[in-house]
Amino acid sequence: QVQLVESGGGLVQAGGSLRLSCAASGRTFSNYAMGWFRQTPGKQRELVAASSSGGSTIYADSVKGRFTISRDNAKNTLYLQMNSLKPADTSVYCCAAAGSSYFPTALLHEYAYWGRGTQVTVSS
Repeated sequence: QVQLVESGGGLVQAGGSLRLSCAASGRTFSNYAMGWFRQTPGKQRELVAASSSGGSTIYADSVKGRFTISRDNAKNTLYLQMNSLKPADTSVYCCAAAGSSYFPTALLHEYAYWGRGTQVTVSS
């Protein structure tokens, strides 16, 4: 059974930092794309950042220069370093892993596996 479990969320003041982790089990994702998405009530789920196994990355324009996605394939773990956080970053952040795609993508249907999410709240 495949599981993606996020951790590292919490409450932080604007300008602060958080590091999210996503531990995968049940399948090795070293050859597949993985990504972080976020969803706020009333809004569609949106890509934050995604990474191929080889390190190719894509980011939402709103987080470029502030967030960094990385992965440790040996540990089957995905990370998201979030710096200079803003209240607009408040959301539930979910980890996702592709079923067959190698390249990072914002297309939701390319991701076959999803974590339950971790809440990030940024206070002003």
